[in-house]
Amino acid sequence: MIIGLTGGIASGKSTVSDMLKEKGFPVIDADIAARAVVEPGQPALQKIADTFGRDILSSDGTLNREKLGSVIFHDEEKRKQLNEIVHPAVRAWMMAEKDKAIDKGHKTIVFDVPLLFESKLTWMADRTLLIYVAPPIQLERLMKRNGYTEEEASARIASQMPIEEKKELADDIIDNSGTKEETAKQLEQWLARLGIDS
Repeated sequence: MIIGLTGGIASGKSTVSDMLKEKGFPVIDADIAARAVVEPGQPALQKIADTFGRDILSSDGTLNREKLGSVIFHDEEKRKQLNEIVHPAVRAWMMAEKDKAIDKGHKTIVFDVPLLFESKLTWMADRTLLIYVAPPIQLERLMKRNGYTEEEASARIASQMPIEEKKELADDIIDNSGTKEETAKQLEQWLARLGIDS
């Protein structure tokens, strides 16, 4: 079974991801995949350089994220081009990792995908698990974690699908508005209810 783990910014998804890893579940992280597919020598990096010009590469051949960011930031069309290169590569990387985990005998695999609903990737998972946090707590945690002003934190939260909307879309929800212990308990109950082991 593939579990699609997701959340909102500062909702505590990484905390739950770590708890699942400790329990022996293979966690395949889309953020790690996104970095891996643009390493030097990867076909996606070559395509990015061909599409956007070689000056988006640093002198050591790695992707210069700042330069690329400035190219795509204000250009919807170029951002779409980039996503058309990166997204399939990320999916392929995650599927290859999934196959490795299956070969090792794992029965349940976790796909950790921050933008699972936004990127319409729910088809990759058998069940979706949303790590939810009440919006006022989300704002407070993000300000504390990143040292943002309320305005900066609000802007970042607003750039994602509202967590209340994600709640409607998720198969299962763990409410991480309380303590870590409460979250761990909910995770235990959820695993027990579904009869899931790694």
